[in-house]
Amino acid sequence: MTSADRKKQLKAAWKQQEKSSLAQSIPLPHAQLRALFAHLEDTLDETPCDHTLRLTRAYLAAHALDEAAALPFFARHGGHCDCEVLNNVENAVVDIVGEREGD
Repeated sequence: MTSADRKKQLKAAWKQQEKSSLAQSIPLPHAQLRALFAHLEDTLDETPCDHTLRLTRAYLAAHALDEAAALPFFARHGGHCDCEVLNNVENAVVDIVGEREGD
């Protein structure tokens, strides 16, 4: 095995470990997370983001989802307001949870 092959192998193993760690840290059921993203997209198409998590918090409460676990996860992945949850968090997890319906 060449040095370049070994580097590729190590990089692939690292990427897989990162993806596995991310998958284990997702605090919501995948279907609920996709539904949250769809809800945010639909709502933000009609109302601009007010740079809070107002819509995200309302969705979590309406669906009895664990806000105490979800919000720190969103923040770790760049979701500090509703539009960032939609853009940053969705981009971070789409390979794991799948795309929202309609995409």
